[in-house]
Amino acid sequence: MSNYKTVFFTLGILQIILGIFMLIPVFAQFFYDEIDSSFFGASIVTIIFGTLFFLSNLDHDKKLSLQQAFLLTALSWLSIAIFSSLPFVFSNTEFSFTNAFFESMSGITTTGSTIISDLESMPKGILLWRAILQWLGGIGIIVMAITLMPIMNIGGMQLFKVSNNDSSEKILPKSKQIALRLIYIYSILTFLCAVSYKVLGMNIFDSLTHSMTTIATGGFSNYNDSIGFFNSFSIEISAMIFIILGSLPFIAYIKFLNGNKKIFISDIQIKTFLKIIFISILILSIYLSFDNSNQLNLRYIFFNVISILTGTGYVNAQFDSWGGFSLILFLGLMFIGGCAGSTTCGIKIFRIQILYTFISNQLKKIIYPKGIFIVKYDQNPVDNKFISSIISFIYMYLIVFFIISALLSLTGLDFVTSISGAATSISNVGPGLGSIIGPNGNFSSLPDVSKWILTLGMILGRLELFAILVLFLPSFWRN
Repeated sequence: MSNYKTVFFTLGILQIILGIFMLIPVFAQFFYDEIDSSFFGASIVTIIFGTLFFLSNLDHDKKLSLQQAFLLTALSWLSIAIFSSLPFVFSNTEFSFTNAFFESMSGITTTGSTIISDLESMPKGILLWRAILQWLGGIGIIVMAITLMPIMNIGGMQLFKVSNNDSSEKILPKSKQIALRLIYIYSILTFLCAVSYKVLGMNIFDSLTHSMTTIATGGFSNYNDSIGFFNSFSIEISAMIFIILGSLPFIAYIKFLNGNKKIFISDIQIKTFLKIIFISILILSIYLSFDNSNQLNLRYIFFNVISILTGTGYVNAQFDSWGGFSLILFLGLMFIGGCAGSTTCGIKIFRIQILYTFISNQLKKIIYPKGIFIVKYDQNPVDNKFISSIISFIYMYLIVFFIISALLSLTGLDFVTSISGAATSISNVGPGLGSIIGPNGNFSSLPDVSKWILTLGMILGRLELFAILVLFLPSFWRN
């Protein structure tokens, strides 16, 4: 176990940080006269465990091997989900551990699915904690996607390695430098979003919580009707802008600050992301214009397409009543997701791009058997190992989706709930489809076993599948 001192040392730091953040809702409890010991008690427990991990591993070697990087990735998200569920368990709202863990995992993975059936009656401390969880999960996945995952060679993420000279032994020092800049950018965007919400009509509490869940593309709201509660077109426009900003690769922000002023109009992934939004809105608008049973409303179409594609999960309309084609389109958008290195999940834009180029080249080879066609990404040749990694990721993504769907159906859920529940968990979207977990529904009525299956899907989707699955291979643990 001495080989894993760096892992447990880092886990200790993360738990101490989490425990400190648990004290923030205490101020909300004082301000709104909802004082209880839930957050203070959970903070003490979390900090004690974190301190024990920290002090017992002070003599770590400050290096992180590839094997340890995978273990740290999985344990950090799992341990944070467990400890961040304590405020729910200790609160007076009578959360079972299953419901508390589901809500916690949904928050930290920025999924946005909830088991709370009446959000308006929840204590302000709980609502603030849900927002904080998504905010932490958003910055956590950005840092991990830009620093750890490229070196872990997960699903083609090695294409986004910051420096080709990085080795596994340089992960931690490099991460500290990059993480500080990412946190700075992330915090500035959150602040600007909160200010815009306040100016456009939200109260201070709502603007704060919604800004955190908007930038994190998490979608937790304080109201059962989500962002639609405010019935404000200007608020929805602001939400769409900051959702898109949170869905862009954060490495682009760093490049912009370093002097590349054209990065946001030249980045191939960003351009394709915006094209998908435009094409999806156009297709859905044409479909609904010919569907006499639904009234065409571009405001609702724009907002829900952007929200579902990015995995945010905010809703301002019951889009599951827009007809069968709309459901299929939204299901497809759930799978696509946003850009790599952002707060979004899903398969990611760059994988769709490379897969499209690969298939196109395969078709050309049929026509021109002697031709040589090279797969390129952003004008750079893509090695076969990258292509294999991406194809295997997409294949495994679909396999896991069907397995989760089957398991959910075995628990007694209907077809639509099983399919959309699997899609929304592995793609970390939030709302599903149908009358139970649809845009204005929640996950409270699902059996406990279904909730545990969905939480498994959330962490698998958030950590790009292989970061979890590889830990179950005996060969991985052999030196």
